[in-house]
Amino acid sequence: MNRETAQNDNDARLTRILKRVRRIELLTRGMVKEMLGGQYHSRFKGQGIEFDDFREYQPGDDVRFIDWNVTARMNDPFVRKYVEERELTVMLCVDVSSSGDYGSQEDTKRERAAEIAAVFAFSAIQNQDKVGLTLFSEGVEHYLPARKGGPHAMRILRDILNNEPEKRGTDIKVALDLALERIAHRALIILVSDFITADSSWEKSLRAVAAKHDVVAAQILDPREITLPNAGRVCLEDPETGEQFLVNTSNPGVRELYEQRVNERQNALVHLLRRCGVERITVRTDEDYVPALKAYFRSRRRRKRG
Repeated sequence: MNRETAQNDNDARLTRILKRVRRIELLTRGMVKEMLGGQYHSRFKGQGIEFDDFREYQPGDDVRFIDWNVTARMNDPFVRKYVEERELTVMLCVDVSSSGDYGSQEDTKRERAAEIAAVFAFSAIQNQDKVGLTLFSEGVEHYLPARKGGPHAMRILRDILNNEPEKRGTDIKVALDLALERIAHRALIILVSDFITADSSWEKSLRAVAAKHDVVAAQILDPREITLPNAGRVCLEDPETGEQFLVNTSNPGVRELYEQRVNERQNALVHLLRRCGVERITVRTDEDYVPALKAYFRSRRRRKRG
């Protein structure tokens, strides 16, 4: 494939995704604002606060807020008054390793990841919040500081789709470590990946990020990676290592073993996220993701009310 053909394919892919995102933005504006905007704001209620003024102590005030210097000067107890910081920072950490280029459906995993990121980005913009982007493979491929505005959200979408990673593998740890280093105040971290990696050394970094920020893991799955079809002898290739395997998919034992390994990997991920206190959204390339997002935020709202 020459450079001109590749560019035409990228332009066609971007046009298709943009049309879908515009439809999402227009038809689900209220839904997106309700299910994402208000919900992630409520998660931070009382967390981000800034000093506003002093006032006289009133019965029931938290004694921790008493300012003893002002109290000494005024001969009456005074407390520090704070106001809630409503502005949030949303950081999208998107996996652009080679496994994301696979797709047995209309969309590749990378394209579906771009849409999920776009929904969160537009939600942040609608709420006057800042949104940033980290693209990662085995290393950090691209970093875009958090900013406001619709054009910035569109740039995020284009960057996800048009980025050509220098490396093929996956190292989730590098994205998490960057979030710890660059984001000073409590933020919402959206980790978008298929989480196909043999490396489990990122758990310590995830635990550290989750202790400081609110983290949501959006896992992108393709149905052909979950269940092998009965298609005879096929050559499978690991997109990140290039290693190839000849597999007889007509053998029921092979298909069963494959599903068993997939389930083991999935269960390990679920338990890892649970240990770190990270919530998960499952997004499949063969299904509409809006119901999954709605269900996730509805359950989150119920848990908060409970």
